[in-house]
Amino acid sequence: MTKMMTAALIAATMPLAAGAEVLRASHQFPGGKGDARDEMVQMIAKDVADANVDLEIRVYPGESLYKAREQWGAVTSGQLDLTSFPLDYAAGRVPQFSVTLMPGLVQNHERAVRLNDSPFMESIHKLVEDNGALVIANAWLAGGFVSKKNCITAPDTISGQVTRAAGPAFEQMLVGAGASISSMPSSEIYTGMQTGVLDAANTSSGSMVSYRLFEQAKCLTAPGENALWFMYEPVIVSKKVYDRLTPEQQQALMDAGQRAEDWFAQQATGLDQKMIDTFTQAGVEITEMTKENYDAWLQIAQDTSYKVFSEDVEGGKELIDQALAVD
Repeated sequence: MTKMMTAALIAATMPLAAGAEVLRASHQFPGGKGDARDEMVQMIAKDVADANVDLEIRVYPGESLYKAREQWGAVTSGQLDLTSFPLDYAAGRVPQFSVTLMPGLVQNHERAVRLNDSPFMESIHKLVEDNGALVIANAWLAGGFVSKKNCITAPDTISGQVTRAAGPAFEQMLVGAGASISSMPSSEIYTGMQTGVLDAANTSSGSMVSYRLFEQAKCLTAPGENALWFMYEPVIVSKKVYDRLTPEQQQALMDAGQRAEDWFAQQATGLDQKMIDTFTQAGVEITEMTKENYDAWLQIAQDTSYKVFSEDVEGGKELIDQALAVD
């Protein structure tokens, strides 16, 4: 159990001051096992408690309060207060969110940080707010491919494999390369691979380790210099809940979110190396995509997911253009 998790549990058992506000934070990731997304939420909870503004956040990790895909509806309706949430999971309700898992749109951690301070991110934050929530901490996670059959590098290496892709944009690209799709949250990948439902999967470096996918994998394609897979997984708060907080509580929550965002940005690259080290130790073969592989995938993405998103999603082309405009 991490020091951060211990501190949060201690805080949760302390008596509350009269009239103190209690918020519930839910996420799908393992609690107290070093997952950076869990640690972000735990950090926010601790910082808010330390602010002494009569506000407490109780953290419920590992889908113990809500299932992964239930969290968006619960937050936007005010039934759940906070969550660390892969925003693309809500693309069925807000199709524009698919741009936050668009193949090749981010490519590296440095560019992810620049995207956080851009008109593109302002547009994403407005979409979140218009649908009933507020972003209090940005987080981009790199990821890769894992397979039980063979290393996934060039597009033809995934042909015939049943693959989990996380969101519609990646699914469209992978189908274009000859894969079959089985949709599920990252928390279900291990069981899918174990039972033979899945041959391969895309997911973040953090989830690769937290969900112990090295126990099922033959080969890992790490992000490297040509990361096709980046996913936006912010910490969000219900707008209904936020609006009822005092100005001091709102400020404490936003300040805590900014500190957590800054901390996560410093950790992000290390998550990739931790994944590589963990999979190597488990005897899994490690590879990376060459620039030639990456360009071949990106061409398929532009002919499939980029095209569909630009033509079928309101404001889709503008969102892609905003992201591409970031140097």
